[in-house]
Amino acid sequence: MALLVQPTFFGPVIQYVAMASQTDIVFEKQDNFQKQTYRNRCYIYGANGKQLLSVPIFHSKSMGRQKTKEVKIDYSYSWQKIFIKSLESSYRSSPYFEFYEDEIMQVFKKPCNYLLDLNMQGHELISDCLQLENNAIFTDAYEEAPTEMKDYRFLADARKEPAYDLKSYTQVFDNKHGFISNLSILDLLFHEGTNALTYLESHVGVLSSEN
Repeated sequence: MALLVQPTFFGPVIQYVAMASQTDIVFEKQDNFQKQTYRNRCYIYGANGKQLLSVPIFHSKSMGRQKTKEVKIDYSYSWQKIFIKSLESSYRSSPYFEFYEDEIMQVFKKPCNYLLDLNMQGHELISDCLQLENNAIFTDAYEEAPTEMKDYRFLADARKEPAYDLKSYTQVFDNKHGFISNLSILDLLFHEGTNALTYLESHVGVLSSEN
């Protein structure tokens, strides 16, 4: 059975735990965009602890509800440069940062009009880095309660996130703030590198117990 997920911005580790266990992935693009989700934000581990990176979008009351596929990115200021500097200061000394740096930074250097395109570029790059072999398609209609797919769209909600039982791994600043769980997949990739997929696959049972 295919897995239904939200297209997220360098999504949380738990979302990639779900995708690592499935071959067929369906990305939702027909729903209404919601704020305070991983659609346009991710969390990394900075020197002061958990740090938010948020992609600015055009969203106002006058625009009404927007579908996920319609959301445009706001380039009125150079948020990409802030993101790049944040990643460099957070992960420059991590074991695998230099190994993946050039490829990942390219995502921030190629402007995308739509958030969906940015998120899919990031996902495709992460899939290559992790060597995930997924067959990915998009929804062509919105279903509130799909019966033909495993619905994991809730993994994109940053507001109601449970404390997932994820194993700790060494992080650059864990001597200051301890292990911070379920950050952006970038955190796992920069710290674990080629072992990241094995880490994800070892947590399949975590989601089974949640659902």
